[in-house]
Amino acid sequence: STSARLVACVWWFFTLILLSSYTANLAAFLTVKRLISPIQSADDLASQTLIEYGIVQHGAARDFFQHSKISVYSRMWDFMVSRPHVFVSSHEEGVRRLRTSKGRYAFLLDSVKNEFINGQMPCDTIKVGPNLSSNGYGVATPKNSPLRDRLNLAILSLKEEGELARLKRKWWYDRTECGIFNP
Repeated sequence: STSARLVACVWWFFTLILLSSYTANLAAFLTVKRLISPIQSADDLASQTLIEYGIVQHGAARDFFQHSKISVYSRMWDFMVSRPHVFVSSHEEGVRRLRTSKGRYAFLLDSVKNEFINGQMPCDTIKVGPNLSSNGYGVATPKNSPLRDRLNLAILSLKEEGELARLKRKWWYDRTECGIFNP
């Protein structure tokens, strides 16, 4: 009958439109996903060239990358050396460049400085991925000083009691200008 044929044609037309729409959206989603790959690690950063990255010209980060035996960091150093304009003369210059680059520049710096900057206005920077290395801080004493052992024990005791974490929270995280702080 004519009405059955009409219903069948409308059904097939509807199915064709629905399938075409699904296919087009899937293709668009997969294309965008491939083009905009978020950076989550040093390896991600080293494996791309769209986002430039740099460090302070003379400092600990330079020594870290320049003398690293880890292939990812060696590749990153080679990238930076091949583009000398990515080096900056100070942390302030690096942060300024980061903020004005519209997502085209990543500034690599030590985690403590990074946490401090992320907690300051205008609250537009984030730390991406884990720390590249784990460096600590120390208190220098003269060689064979009797203070050495006493300082070590006192610092260890403060750490074990949670006092160092409490002080860091009080003087660092509780004073952020950006609300809740995520180090």
